[in-house]
Amino acid sequence: MLVVEDDHALAEVVTEGLTDSGMAVDVAHDGLVAAAKLDLAPYDVVVLDRDLPGLSGDTLCLQITERTDRPMVLMLTAASAPGDRVSGLTVGADDYLSKPFHFPELILRIRALARRRPDVRPRVLRVAGIELDPVRRTAVRDGRNLGLSVKEFAVLEELLRASPGFISAEVLLEKVWDENADQFTNTVAVTIGRVRRKLGDPPLLSTLPGVGYRVA
Repeated sequence: MLVVEDDHALAEVVTEGLTDSGMAVDVAHDGLVAAAKLDLAPYDVVVLDRDLPGLSGDTLCLQITERTDRPMVLMLTAASAPGDRVSGLTVGADDYLSKPFHFPELILRIRALARRRPDVRPRVLRVAGIELDPVRRTAVRDGRNLGLSVKEFAVLEELLRASPGFISAEVLLEKVWDENADQFTNTVAVTIGRVRRKLGDPPLLSTLPGVGYRVA
C-alpha cells in the first residue's frame, strides 16, 4: 500500500489502521515524493489525496495509469460533489471515497481493489491442505485453525502466492513490513519460525539458505 496524503495526522491514522489490518504501508506527503516511491516499489493499491503539494493528485493519477506495473488507485478526498467524483474517475482512479469516511468501508474498498488487479490469483489460496482467505482473514490446515497473528498471516499469504517457488527474506520484508524495515533484522526468520510451528506436522515450510522460503 502507498498512502499519499499531505495531512500528516490523517496519514498517520490511516497508516496505523491499515497496518493493524495486515497491510504493509508506505507514506508520502506530497505528489513528487509519491512519484519517486512508485518507481522504487511495486504497490497493489495507492490511496491518493487529490489536493497535494509538489504534484497534484490528478496529475499523479494520470501518470499511474500509464505505468506497466499499474497499481489500483483509491482517491480519498474532501471533494465529495458528484462532479468531483466523475472528474476523479475520469483521470484514472479506480474508486473514490469522500472524507470523512468510515474506516471499515475504506478497508473493504482497498481489499476489493487489490482483488481486481489483473495479475491477482483466486481469492482463496490453497496449497497442500492449507486454505487462506485474505478477505475473511481465515487460515486453516486440514480444517484446523492456525491462529496466526497479523504478520504471520501476511507472511503465510505471500508464501502461498509464491508457491511452489521460493520467496526471499528481502521480498517478505518489502511486502509484509514497510520501507523502514531494517534489512539486517532477523524479524523475517523469527516470524517464519512461528509460522512453521503453527503449521505443525508434517512440515510444509522449507528454507533454502541464500534463496529464501517456500511452502510446497
